[in-house]
Amino acid sequence: MAARGGQGHHPGVRDDTLTEKTIATDEQEYERKHVHEVYNQIASHFSSTRHKPWPIVVNFLRDRQPGAIGLDVGCGNGKYLSVNKDVFMIASDRSTALVEIASTHGRHTSIIADALDLPHRSQGFDFVISIAVVHHLSTRERRIGALSSMIDTLKRAIPEHKFNRLSHLEHQFNGELLVYVWALEQKQSRRGWDKGDAQDVMVPWVLKSETPKNMKSSTSSSQNRESDPPNPALEPTVNVDASQEKTKPSSTTFHRYYHLYREGELEQDIHAAGGCVLRSGYEKDNWWAVVIPSTQRLLPPNLPGTTI
Repeated sequence: MAARGGQGHHPGVRDDTLTEKTIATDEQEYERKHVHEVYNQIASHFSSTRHKPWPIVVNFLRDRQPGAIGLDVGCGNGKYLSVNKDVFMIASDRSTALVEIASTHGRHTSIIADALDLPHRSQGFDFVISIAVVHHLSTRERRIGALSSMIDTLKRAIPEHKFNRLSHLEHQFNGELLVYVWALEQKQSRRGWDKGDAQDVMVPWVLKSETPKNMKSSTSSSQNRESDPPNPALEPTVNVDASQEKTKPSSTTFHRYYHLYREGELEQDIHAAGGCVLRSGYEKDNWWAVVIPSTQRLLPPNLPGTTI
């Protein structure tokens, strides 16, 4: 069954649905082929289209206390690492090429790591951000697993009756996670998805180039991982030297897997992962939430979230 537009799976389509059988065959291999390998191949131009940090993420990072230590899980090109010079961040991604780009951001550390198996100490971090990452995991179990892995790294608040007997240097507050995922409800965007459409889709990234007939091509590309605002300039082509008049266009289309989150679904997955939603919302075709480790005062999982 095709998604909006009724197109089949072939180069150049805007999106494409996936059957449960396709997704369940071998999740890790599927994600390697349709997520990890794609970002390794498009990393350079992907990075060139990702410069401006999103306001809610910026505010979250600037609200952290000086000296705070945090994680950027699925860091991409590391564009958030320089937002707050008073915190230290360990950035990670499955894409070797993107980690190399992220490593150029000064004093922060960048490593290759899987969101489902983070190599970090449990309850060791003041904050975590994960921006446009979880939706690339191909089953609900794996998406919940990634959320759980990130929540596990957050510091837990010391109960007040114990805190009063401990050093003032002990941790008094919970660590916080900010997570963003693509929304199903995008009817105002160029993609046009909305309630009732398929949630598991393939989104193309087209590498375009203008190649001199007597030379091998260099590449450029289009279409986004993070659901930036519509921008007709996102599909540039490479300008060759003015002396090379004869060129021929060429392109390669890569397809990336996304799970489009419906309203309320992110909160349900966070609850299942052992998290409690402090606040959540919708911004530019994305659902987002700020999360702390759960307590006993949680609302039922079918509700959109809770505040404690």
